[in-house]
Amino acid sequence: MQRMRSLVFTGLWAAWTAAFSPVLLAIWLAGTPERWVRAGSRIWAGGVLFLLKWVVGLSYVEVGRENIPAQACLVVANHQSTWETIASLVLFRDVAIVTKQELLDVPIFGWFLRRSPMITIDRESGSKAIRKMIDEGAAALAQGRPVLIFPEGTRSAPGAPVEFKRGVELLYAKLHAPMLPVAVNAGSFWGTEQKHKRAGTITVSYLPAVPADMPAQAAIKQAETLIQAELNRLKKI
Repeated sequence: MQRMRSLVFTGLWAAWTAAFSPVLLAIWLAGTPERWVRAGSRIWAGGVLFLLKWVVGLSYVEVGRENIPAQACLVVANHQSTWETIASLVLFRDVAIVTKQELLDVPIFGWFLRRSPMITIDRESGSKAIRKMIDEGAAALAQGRPVLIFPEGTRSAPGAPVEFKRGVELLYAKLHAPMLPVAVNAGSFWGTEQKHKRAGTITVSYLPAVPADMPAQAAIKQAETLIQAELNRLKKI
């Protein structure tokens, strides 16, 4: 039954995405204002989450929203699933996501990424990618947009240790903004190795923010430790 629900969801997700073609046309005819693009992406993502809840039985709950800084900040979240990439468009208003350049080729979704705009990088370009993250991240923060990065660099399996890539340390040091660690256990329900999506409730935990301008190495270690401890706690529930 759950496998069938997952298949139905996938079909409806494709249909919902295709139905957004007229919205893209309307935004394009209006001159592609970034505010409209981001609003459209939130509506699209909200529709996907709605389908997940009512077709698959997979919903989510947020814990610790009081920890979100009032000012735009750097958000670091563990990455276990496609879910958090989609949900972040709803969870963080006007978010600028650091994402891989290949996603620009995804129909409709890539169009929204390019024009939001998000911070798309070529992970093979080394120091050039880090410089792009820093420059575009600073520009987003100046506009009052939170910057979200999945610092592990790729999706990890539930239970795998949380380990940030070195580039995140440099990004934190250069942006001079608070860092909000976020733990998400989506991989237990929509994982990379699962044949179908499971019903249940994903928990999004906003953890105590790391102040701006701490020694970068210590700040990153603190964020890693907070996320790891929260994932361990969620695993026992």
